Amino acid sequence: MFDGVKVFSATKQKDRDELGEVVTRWLTENHHRVEITDKIVSQSSDSEYHCLTITLFYRNRK
Repeated sequence: MFDGVKVFSATKQKDRDELGEVVTRWLTENHHRVEITDKIVSQSSDSEYHCLTITLFYRNRK
């Protein structure tokens, strides 16, 4: 069961390299408000672009 979803996505190489830090920053800033219940990491690409997506499912803390 979850209350919300937060999606982080990047297609440019530099942004993909920094995506983990972006997720960590969001988790640090929101650890008192949310509890992560599940996560999905996916990668997709076509002939020109590669996309990395991290999806977090969370429950609001009371």
